[in-house]
Amino acid sequence: MSELLEEKIGRLLSAQNLTISCAESCTGGLLTSRLTDIAGSSAYVMGSVVSYTNRIKEALVGVRHETLLAHGAVSEETAREMAEGIRRAIKTDIGIGITGIAGPGGGTKEKPVGLVFIAVSGPWGTIVKENHFRGTRTEVKRQTTDTALSMACAYFEERKEEKR
Repeated sequence: MSELLEEKIGRLLSAQNLTISCAESCTGGLLTSRLTDIAGSSAYVMGSVVSYTNRIKEALVGVRHETLLAHGAVSEETAREMAEGIRRAIKTDIGIGITGIAGPGGGTKEKPVGLVFIAVSGPWGTIVKENHFRGTRTEVKRQTTDTALSMACAYFEERKEEKR
């Protein structure tokens, strides 16, 4: 049986004695739920915020009001500030920020349903990826968390390659 993404990131975090926190919008806590499905995850999952509104993104996660005005809630800049902000707020080694439009409504021509920005922030900087997912709301949320977990794993694996 192959290793689940949430098991893999847990193993990578545990091996390096690192902690993680999440700021989730369109996934509504699904990423944190998946991380905490793993026995022993309390050793590395420190907490999360479901920052569904701009007010919560600003007040609890640290997204700047100016960022939301200039770029909107669904943007590379907001995802970056969510990841970096949750990492600061909860004092973890890794922060993940997710913001997007899961649908079925809420999309526009400029920002269609399925547009999701995912950011991973840690000691080696912050990476952000723009994604365009398709499917039902549930499918978009699942694809988003799969991608976030894959990005977090890759974040560590790239560092391992650099050390060689």
